[in-house]
Amino acid sequence: MTEQERRGMLKQHRRALTWLLALACIAGAVVALFDIDTPLRPFLISLFLLVVPGAAVVGLLRDRDPLAALSVGAAASLVLNVLLAQAMLLFGAWSPRAGVATVAVLGGFMYVLRVLYRGKNMQTQQGAR
Repeated sequence: MTEQERRGMLKQHRRALTWLLALACIAGAVVALFDIDTPLRPFLISLFLLVVPGAAVVGLLRDRDPLAALSVGAAASLVLNVLLAQAMLLFGAWSPRAGVATVAVLGGFMYVLRVLYRGKNMQTQQGAR
């Protein structure tokens, strides 16, 4: 097996793992928002709450050391969840559904920022050539 074939297989496995993780996160959001009772509920919701903000932050930190980006993403995910929980408790508005929805909206907003940032950067690089 050549090095190029290995890289191709690794890229395929990485893409499959990314899709599997994304589907598990979507399932966690659906389970939380629609109050579906399943034995996987704690795992899926925890996975959603930890992965979505972290993945969004890691996406904004491109061209960085992968270990540093993962560390910052994990820390950002925990900070976002703790701050959201503290704010909900402070204002007497504790709602797991609202928390999941807020994390989803913030993750989506950071994804849009990432797409806009990369699009702007790509136009700048093309203009330089």
